Formats: sequence, structure tokens, C-alpha cells
Amino acid sequence: MQSERFRTLAESKGPYASVYFDDSYDTEDAAAQRDLKWRAIRDDLEQQDAPAEVIEALQHAILDASPAVGRSGRGLIAGADGILLNEHLIRPIETPVVRFSSLPYLVPVVEHGALHSTYVIVTVDHAGGDITLHRDRKVESDTVDGGGSPIHKADSAETPGYGDPQRRTMEAGRKNLRAVAERLARLVDEHSPEVIFVVGEVQSRSDLMPTLEDRVAERVVELDIGARHSGFDEADLQPAVDREFLRRRLSMIERAAEQFTQATGQGSGLATEGLHGVCAALRAGAVETLIIGDIGDATVVAGDDLLTVAPNENVLSELGTAPTQTLRADEALPLAAVRTGAALVRTDERITPEDGIAAVLRYALP
Repeated sequence: MQSERFRTLAESKGPYASVYFDDSYDTEDAAAQRDLKWRAIRDDLEQQDAPAEVIEALQHAILDASPAVGRSGRGLIAGADGILLNEHLIRPIETPVVRFSSLPYLVPVVEHGALHSTYVIVTVDHAGGDITLHRDRKVESDTVDGGGSPIHKADSAETPGYGDPQRRTMEAGRKNLRAVAERLARLVDEHSPEVIFVVGEVQSRSDLMPTLEDRVAERVVELDIGARHSGFDEADLQPAVDREFLRRRLSMIERAAEQFTQATGQGSGLATEGLHGVCAALRAGAVETLIIGDIGDATVVAGDDLLTVAPNENVLSELGTAPTQTLRADEALPLAAVRTGAALVRTDERITPEDGIAAVLRYALP
């Protein structure tokens, strides 16, 4: 997961409330269940002395939001500047997480969030397309009609050649698809979505592809779940989107595991693990990918600047810095990685790093 999506958090003011819970909306009493879940979250935050304004911001974000479709998880982070992160999670959270801390807690988003908060869904046929831009839990919808008509061949016979109705129909369809392609190119240039999901019957999807610019086509994932006007079940759409993001997540974990294992095996110095090694790499700005395992309740220390992070006071003193903060490692290390532009990966059983933390490095440290 790229660090740019967390840049607002890295530049915001704390302390922070970090909330993760199952917000599935797949039962008759789902609305009542959401109210009960919110009350439990509110009580937990109050016990942790979270400010009333932070609790109020979370209440509006949770209770006023449109309900999820089917099984879903939700992650929110709020601070002095209001709601800073509000995301759908591709997997429901089994055990709710509610923290009020000096730093935001990012690990559940890294593990369960979509790899990118911006993506596009376009439902296309030869008459045009319905396009929705999903960005930061907001949805912007538009319909594109290139003005090409007719799009259906007339039943009556006409003279072949210049007036051939089939030729006019094909050209009208191509014109409409070119208009869709042009709109998608603008969306890529303006918002840089990670994925463009294309929905529609096979021929429409097939005819759209040659009209796309390379920078658009390389982001396309086709979903075979229905056609534009003959209809499809919206309940099938989000799971299909989530499956693609999950596939990408697993691929990213696999790539990080391979890089870490190879660097460790070769002794190239391009990987490190454990609190000592990772803290040193973060201080040097050398981390390319932070690999997060089970850190548990481990803590680290830092001076006034988070990037002076160290595993203990002795290491920090050797660096000539007085420790002014004791922080949870699972909060401090991911945020320090974000501030140095590193990618974040939540590992699985493929890697079990020392102290639950490892890193692939940009360059070997002395």
C-alpha cells in the first residue's frame, strides 16, 4: 500500500481516535445493530478520555453514512482536524478496534483496506456509459452519450452501401464508445484511479478496449457480471471489486516476501528485521517497504521528531537525542514509514519477522 494515501494523516494534528468495526448491512436488524455498535464505540472512546468534538465527528460519519452493501468493514480515524480517514474495508473486522492515542493506528487499513481509495466503475454499451468515480468514500456519477445514433439496426431493408444501416449503426456505436474512452482518460489524468472496472456485455467491453489510451487500458479490469440496460445485481458488484483488490493485496504481499527472503538469503543488506534494524532504517530514510507482522504491545521511543524513533532509550541516547515520547510500535513505525515515503504491507504466514516487523531497503546501511 503506497504511503501517499496517508499523507494527510502524517501532516495532521493529534491526538487521534482510530476506529475499526464490522459495518455489514446484510440482516433485517442491520440498522439497529449499527446503533448498538456505535454506542459501544462511543463508550470506549469516553473511557479513553477522547474529546467530545472527536466523538461527535465520528458519530456523524458512522450514523449518517449510506449503509454498506452486504458484508463490509469500516475504518475511521479522527483528530483535531475532524475525520481524516473514512474507508470501506474489503473484509469485515472480527474484533472491533477502538483507540485514542497520540498517533493514528494504520495497520487495519493496511491489512483490510483497498490498496487505493480512488477507483472507477464504468457500465458500458454501444449507446455510451454510466461512470462512477469512487474517491474517499464519495461517489460521483455521470452518464456519457457520444451522440451517435442509431445504435440498433432498423428492421426495414435499405439500400446497401453508403446508406447501409448496419454501417451507420456500427459507426454510431464506435462514436459513443470513443466518448466514453475520452471521459475515462480525463478521469485518469485528474484523479489517477488505481483501477477502472468495466461492466457490460462481452461485445461492448471488447469494442471499448481498442478506443482506450494506453494509460487508461493498463488500469482496466473487466467484470463479467451483467449488461448495462438488461440489468445486473448491485449486490454482486462490490464483492467483485473487493475480490480484485484482495487479489492485488495478496500479490503485493507475495512480492514483498520474495524481496525480503531474497535479500536476506543473499546477505545484500537490502533487508532488515526486528525493532533495532527497522528503527535504524527508518531514521536513515532507507525503508522502501515496511513489512508489518504481529508487533503486539511493543513500544519504541522518540525525541520530539518521530523520525528519531529508536527501540529503547539507550539507543536514542547514543544518538544524542533525549527521549520525549514512548509510543506503541504498531502506531509509530507505520507512520514513520509514511513520512519517509515507504510502502506498507501487512504480512501473512509467508514471513514471521523478528519482533513482528521487517523492511525491504532502498539501499544497504553502513
